[in-house]
Amino acid sequence: MLAYFSRRLLLIIPTFIGVTLLVFALTRFVPGGPVERMIAQMQSQSMESGGGNQQGSQTLSDEQIAELNAFYGLDKPIFEAYTEWLGKLVQLDLGESTRYYEPVWGMIKERLPVSLFYGLMTFLISYLISIPLGIIKAMKHGSRFDNVSSVMVFIGYALPNYVVGVFLISFFAFHLDWFPMGDFVSDDFDDLLWPDKITDLFSHAVLPLFCYIIGDFAILTMTMKNNLLENLAADYVKTAIAKGLPFRHAVRRHALRNSLIPIASHLGNVVSVFVAGSFLIEVVFNIDGIGLLGYESIIERDYPVVMGILAMSSLLLMFGNILSDMCVAIVDPRVKFGS
Repeated sequence: MLAYFSRRLLLIIPTFIGVTLLVFALTRFVPGGPVERMIAQMQSQSMESGGGNQQGSQTLSDEQIAELNAFYGLDKPIFEAYTEWLGKLVQLDLGESTRYYEPVWGMIKERLPVSLFYGLMTFLISYLISIPLGIIKAMKHGSRFDNVSSVMVFIGYALPNYVVGVFLISFFAFHLDWFPMGDFVSDDFDDLLWPDKITDLFSHAVLPLFCYIIGDFAILTMTMKNNLLENLAADYVKTAIAKGLPFRHAVRRHALRNSLIPIASHLGNVVSVFVAGSFLIEVVFNIDGIGLLGYESIIERDYPVVMGILAMSSLLLMFGNILSDMCVAIVDPRVKFGS
């Protein structure tokens, strides 16, 4: 098993290089880079101040544009620029934002607690509700409770989370005024007492968390139910019941553990959610997390920030896949990696 996981860890290096090199090359071929965005902003300001005079639209000379390209490293060949970026990354230097002129790592670190909060809460709520609900649905398969809950689960899964977010804001925040319209906390959060801070934090988090949970919740619930039904029909469970073991004990001691194996294989992928956030949910609710930062960076062609978020997310996803294999090996002792 040690040899298997060692190979998996070594495979992270070429996979990471392939992913980041591909995206790095795309940022060079996509029209409208940071320099073009800067020129467009200066031209717009010049047009407004000049009253629409076209003569004021040319704000930078060709020499100045060449200097800007050299400053941002856009004049270098792709492989040379990528090698330079990768060398800085090894030294934990993600570069500097071309929009805010701040260190990329500092910007990510500032927004990391927000995405960690939503990632951790989504993980806990999804698993603590979906696994018991899946067990109950399997035990009461075909009942009215099972049918009604299945309809609700599938409706939630079919609706995009950002569409649900728009509906929740329109109805519960705007019309009923039960929850805030958005943001992570209120503007006067620092002036509040601790009980009021907790209340304020969770009042802002209720609607976004519902959107975060709705997708994974449906998948986990139905996965748990279907796998438990399959194991309940297996011969080893029937044999245990035939020998006099009560049905509930047979489920808890035998069928449940085998049913948790697919859930365990999904566990490692949640690691990337802790920091990746969700672009559209954070945009809809104006939550200043990593998802919103990544969305704005793509729109504004802030490529150092895009590459920094990509590097962190891809590494977490690959380590999460290895963690999934470890979870499967812990839950299912029959699994022997590398044998």
